[in-house]
Amino acid sequence: MKRALVTGAGGFIGSHLVEALVAEGVEVRAFVRYNSRGARGHLDALDGPFDSFAGDVRDADQVKDAARDCDVAFHLAALIGVPYSYHAPRSYVDVNVRGTLNVLEAVRETGAVLVHVSTSETYGGADGVLREDSLPLARSPYAASKIAADKLVESYVHSFDMPAVTLRLFNTYGPRQSARAFLPSVITQALARDVVRVGSLEPVRDYVYVRDAASALLAAARCEGARGRVVHVGTGIGHTMGELAERALARVGGDKRLEIDADRVRPISSEVMRLVCDASEARALFGWQPRVDLDEGLDETIAYLRAHLDDYRTGEYAV
Repeated sequence: MKRALVTGAGGFIGSHLVEALVAEGVEVRAFVRYNSRGARGHLDALDGPFDSFAGDVRDADQVKDAARDCDVAFHLAALIGVPYSYHAPRSYVDVNVRGTLNVLEAVRETGAVLVHVSTSETYGGADGVLREDSLPLARSPYAASKIAADKLVESYVHSFDMPAVTLRLFNTYGPRQSARAFLPSVITQALARDVVRVGSLEPVRDYVYVRDAASALLAAARCEGARGRVVHVGTGIGHTMGELAERALARVGGDKRLEIDADRVRPISSEVMRLVCDASEARALFGWQPRVDLDEGLDETIAYLRAHLDDYRTGEYAV
């Protein structure tokens, strides 16, 4: 791996991946969404050398320009919030489906290895652990758009012999994550007030630390045996949202109280009650396993959020 394209590079996971690539001496072309301020998201805070490319994954010509001369492409650009997908399903199709098609066409032209990032939300839940052959179930427009994107990648593997691997990330958390996600929402509220407003606390999730997720992306890109496959990235350990919230609040400290906010509760038939994975394929194929346990990850996340609390609107619900 000499030169890597990273779409969605300015985001939470993308910025950690760029850091990891730079640390390993890989030339990085960081694809970030164009804006008039020239802001590059979390990349603005990074010191490492990388090239920035401002554009939009919905523009096929821009994606082809960005992919030129790259031997690996990491596709992370996506709209990811489940609640917002209820309000803007067309946008999710445009970015997550059409954007993925543009990346696939660009990679097909260059012959690069593609690492496509998927999500556990494509499953819709299961009573036991989820394996890579578990059936998809779209409980939200977001999930539907990611299932469609995953199937496009699958089709290019079979139709054009594309060297692509789909990594299905379970709930990733850590520094730089927005308050759209559960843990940053809980922690930033707890740092600012005594009452923490939350949604459903019964669902069970498998939480993996962001640096571990980035290391899985790197390992998958280098593993020929992973190409053409879907591989899980998670811990295999499930926690209820209530347990996660209480665990985070205990580490923040102080007398905090959880309060259910109806606006944060998903429609009942759209809620996914359990997402816990079997990640043995990642260990078998490219020797990956999580190294950061939940308490260590929470402490690092809390430290970051405490230092950057002014960047968060703690009084608002981030959809």
